[in-house]
Amino acid sequence: MRPRFLAAAFVLFCVAAFLNLREAGSQGSNASGFVAPVAMALPELLHPAVDPAFGTSVVRITKPGPLGNGVVCGPKYCSHRYSSAQAWNADQTLLLLANGCNGMCFLDGHTYVALFWRNRGGECEWHPRNAELMICVQGRTVSTWAPRTNHEDILFTSADYHDLQFGPSKGNPSRDGSRIAVRAVRKDGADVVFAYDLDHREKYPDIDLSRVPGKASSCTISPLGAYILCFQNLPDGTEQRAVFNVDGTLRQRWTDHHRPGHGDLTVDSDGSEVYVGISKSDPDKFHIIKRRLSDGKVTSLTAYGQAEHASTRAVAKGDWVFLSYGGDPAEVAANPGWAPYAREIIALRIDGSGAVRRMVQTRNPPSDYWSETHASPSPDGTQVIWSSNWGVPGGPVYEFVARLDWREHQNPKEVVANDQP
Repeated sequence: MRPRFLAAAFVLFCVAAFLNLREAGSQGSNASGFVAPVAMALPELLHPAVDPAFGTSVVRITKPGPLGNGVVCGPKYCSHRYSSAQAWNADQTLLLLANGCNGMCFLDGHTYVALFWRNRGGECEWHPRNAELMICVQGRTVSTWAPRTNHEDILFTSADYHDLQFGPSKGNPSRDGSRIAVRAVRKDGADVVFAYDLDHREKYPDIDLSRVPGKASSCTISPLGAYILCFQNLPDGTEQRAVFNVDGTLRQRWTDHHRPGHGDLTVDSDGSEVYVGISKSDPDKFHIIKRRLSDGKVTSLTAYGQAEHASTRAVAKGDWVFLSYGGDPAEVAANPGWAPYAREIIALRIDGSGAVRRMVQTRNPPSDYWSETHASPSPDGTQVIWSSNWGVPGGPVYEFVARLDWREHQNPKEVVANDQP
C-alpha cells in the first residue's frame, strides 16, 4: 500500500475515531474510575482500529519477519528502545525501532511504513531540534550522525578516556540538544561522568563517581542542562540518586530507594527541573511522584497504583507525564482507594491538579521485560508508541501507535480524576 494512500486513509479514520470518542460517554477519556478490560481483536498491520474502551485510534506497526525495504523484525519482539527514550525525530518524519530489529530500523513517522535500516554500534539518541541528526556516543568519541545519509561528524575524541557511554540506556540530551552527560573510564581507571557541550565542543570537568556510595548504573543531563542525575546501585539492593551541577558540585543525594524510579526528567511550570516516576519507598510507595533536582522536594501526584514506567518525551506537553500501567485488572477493581488504572496508558498532569487523559488499554498481561508496555510519546504528544503481547504471555510482542487528539480537552477540570493521595 502506498504511503500517500495510507496517510489519506488515516486522516479519514481519525475523523471517525474522533466522533467515536465523543460518543464514548463514561468510558471516554474523562472517565475517572476503573474501566474494566474491553475485548479487542488484534489489529491488522498498518490498518487503523479503534480502542473500544476509550475510542482512541490505534495502529499496529510491526509483525514478526520482513516489514519491507530490508527491515526485518525478530520472532519474539520488535520495539522502540525505552519509555524515556524518544522514538521519533524532531519533526516526526522518522520513527526508530531499536530492539529486536535487524539493526536500527527506521519507519515513516506518520504512516509507519518501513523505510530503511542501519547497522551501527554505540548509543544514539535523536537530536531534539535537528530532525536529520542523532547524537551518538561510542568507544572514545561523541558525534552527530545523519541516519538518512549515514554521514557522521566527530565532535569529541580523546586518548584520555575510553568506554564512553550515553547513559548508558537512560541518557538524553538537554532540551535544546546542546549538552549531554558522558560516562567514561579515565586512563587512570576512574569511573567518571562529564557534561559535554556539543555546540561549543566544550568538555566540562570530570565527576569521579566514586565520590558517592554504590555503583553508578546510568547518568543523564537535565532538560535545561544545569544538572547531571546519576543512578547509584548499592550492594544491599538500594537504588539511590545523586544530583551534580555540571561543574561537579554534588547538589543532592537521595538515599531512599527508588524515590522515584522508572521515570523521566522534565521542567515544571515554575521552571524547576524535576524527575517524575514511581516511588518504591515510604511514605509514598507506588505513588507517582515528582522530585525537584535543586532541593529534592517531593510531591505526590497519585494514589497507590500499578504504574510501571513514566515518560516525559512529549516536550510540547512538558507538564504531562505519560504513564504505562500494568497490574491485574481484577485486583485494581477490588481496591477503590488505588489509582484506577490497569494495563492502560494515561497522561497525568504534573501540576497536582489530578488532570488525566486516558488513552488506550494495552491488553498486555505480564510476561517478560521485552513485553512491558514502555509507552513513549512523540515530541508534540499527538502519538504514543507502546508494546504489547496482546493477551498471549510468551507470544510475539507487537508495536502499536495510538494517535491522540488534545483539542477537546482544553480545560483540565474536564479530566480531573479521583485518584489523588
